[in-house]
Amino acid sequence: MSAPPHPSTGYAPAFVQRVDDWIRLSGHRVCALAGLQGTGKSTLGAQLAAQARSRGERLVVLSIDDFYLGRRERLQLGRTVHPLLATRGPPGTHDVALACEVIDDLAAGRATRLPRFDKIADRRLPPSRWPRVSADRVLLEGWFLKVPPQTRGQLAEPLNPLERLDDPDGTWRAWCNRALAEDYPVLWQRLPWLLFLQGPGFDTVPTWRWQQEQTLQAANPGRTTMSHSQVMRFVQFFERVSRHALATLPAIAQRTVRLDAVRRPLD
Repeated sequence: MSAPPHPSTGYAPAFVQRVDDWIRLSGHRVCALAGLQGTGKSTLGAQLAAQARSRGERLVVLSIDDFYLGRRERLQLGRTVHPLLATRGPPGTHDVALACEVIDDLAAGRATRLPRFDKIADRRLPPSRWPRVSADRVLLEGWFLKVPPQTRGQLAEPLNPLERLDDPDGTWRAWCNRALAEDYPVLWQRLPWLLFLQGPGFDTVPTWRWQQEQTLQAANPGRTTMSHSQVMRFVQFFERVSRHALATLPAIAQRTVRLDAVRRPLD
């Protein structure tokens, strides 16, 4: 099964320039970029970093994905809390303390090592392979940045086959929601300015995420990435918080840009 590459040409230069202006005019050394899976956050981040380099500035773009817990730690959570926690990505599967430490070092002008995560191998690379950098500005990108927790009532009913079959009593989703409420606010406090790329709805995410996986496969021809059916199951891990992000982040973000189904900015 094929799909167009994700997004191959990047965002238009005029849009990149506008976002760059917003970030610089915010006056903050650390800013954030949120958007559901497949919205092109990494692509936009790379374009912004290139824009900064053209001015002789160092914009370090971090991804929340690089702060996933290691496979051993997630397997331990899977054994002791709930089997679904062995899968990376949802709230509660990140090393929040490490993310705070790296951002604090960069914001203070100190050189620091940036964690790297191998998504195909599903493991964090050893520290000896982390690049050491310093920054003039920092941009953290991620799919659920600053999303608030849901209420207990909102958690009650499962909303997809994964939750109905693998989490019928709600243990997993309640644990992830508790992490949103208790673990991540210390990281959110370090993100005073947020741009939200608001896609047309969660229904586009499976297609966009599959495009991402194909792009990853094309860049790693000798390795095996997820199949289409595996990606369709994988996105169900993110559906609940993604839908909540679409409902809440426009009122939280300092800037929101709506995207159409092919990622063209509408605002």
